Amino acid sequence: MNRTRRYSMSIVAAVMLSIGWLAGGMIGSPATHAAPVAAVVPQAREAASMPTTFAPVAKAVLPAVVNISATKIVPAMARPEDNPFGNAFPGFRMPDRPSRQQGEGSGVIISPDGYIVTNNHVVDGATELTVSLSDKRVMKAKVIGTDARTDIALVKVEAKDLPHLTLGSSANVEVGDIALAVGNPFGLGETMTMGIISATGRGGLGIEDYEDFIQTDASINPGNSGGALVNTKGELIGINTAILSGGGGGNQGVGFAVPVDMVRQVMTQLKDKGVVTRGRLGIYFQELTPKLGSALGVKAAQGAVVTEVVPDGPAAKTGLKKDDVIVALNGKEIDGRSLRLAVGAMSPGATVNLTVLRDGAERKYSVTLDTMATEAQKPEEQPFSTPRRGGRG
Repeated sequence: MNRTRRYSMSIVAAVMLSIGWLAGGMIGSPATHAAPVAAVVPQAREAASMPTTFAPVAKAVLPAVVNISATKIVPAMARPEDNPFGNAFPGFRMPDRPSRQQGEGSGVIISPDGYIVTNNHVVDGATELTVSLSDKRVMKAKVIGTDARTDIALVKVEAKDLPHLTLGSSANVEVGDIALAVGNPFGLGETMTMGIISATGRGGLGIEDYEDFIQTDASINPGNSGGALVNTKGELIGINTAILSGGGGGNQGVGFAVPVDMVRQVMTQLKDKGVVTRGRLGIYFQELTPKLGSALGVKAAQGAVVTEVVPDGPAAKTGLKKDDVIVALNGKEIDGRSLRLAVGAMSPGATVNLTVLRDGAERKYSVTLDTMATEAQKPEEQPFSTPRRGGRG
């Protein structure tokens, strides 16, 4: 049985795309989990013609996308109160001994010496990882580091001269570009599907803390999590992470990938330090809306309204106050989500210049960032306008 991770979004649900933990003889909670190739359209981008086949891309890319099998040991839960199904199944009893659960996802080899990028939810809690290559080799893997805030993880196998993908640039991805998704849907093995880039910069979905997704209609299904989204050159432009599902858990033509520029930044820190550190302003904020703007006497079209200033944080020390409206960072106009992404991409100790509206007047502040709280601590700067994420199966 597949374990599914769902996120309510009006009628549909965002679903993460790893094939969830499977436990023999055990009923699991339902779960589903879910990746750039910018194509040159006829009479666009130098008027090149549409390729009649992507076989050369497939031959280059498929060997660098692997299947990841993750084993998790689940503690015994013999007490009735430990039954996660409550009274829904009165006769059901949780196992009174530890059980092994199995989950599957995908990964992308990004270096010849065995570094593999995947999703955090593919490896989260795993006690054992096994990587299967397209040439039928099976290897044990170890986790180098994970970042739940972007759902990216870096693992490694001990091998040399492995096929690997070249990292492209998600900044160059445009709506309408052809996208090829590669992964291990439903445990079938290496599979490539084709679509287009449907949107870029998707956020506010409540799936991850830092959202700047590439949206694609390339078919993405459970098991594709951690797989590759590539362009027609075979360059990696994203890591497949989630889909929107009407309830069935399968592909509905709305899939999301973490952009490769974000992946590059995260995996570099994971490789160098094993963890990701981020800058922190020390504020809570929400998106500026017309109603809020009217109440605060602000005519700006977008911005981030400070709802709380963390005592002794960088912003407090600089002089920012509740109800200040941040409208620009380093001279660039921002909204709440772009402020969060920009600050989160900076290192502690970096200095940012903020343009703030207060009482109808514009003010300038220079703030030196300190360190974002770890995931185990209370996260700062959570934009209240972002829906809280739902349960994880």
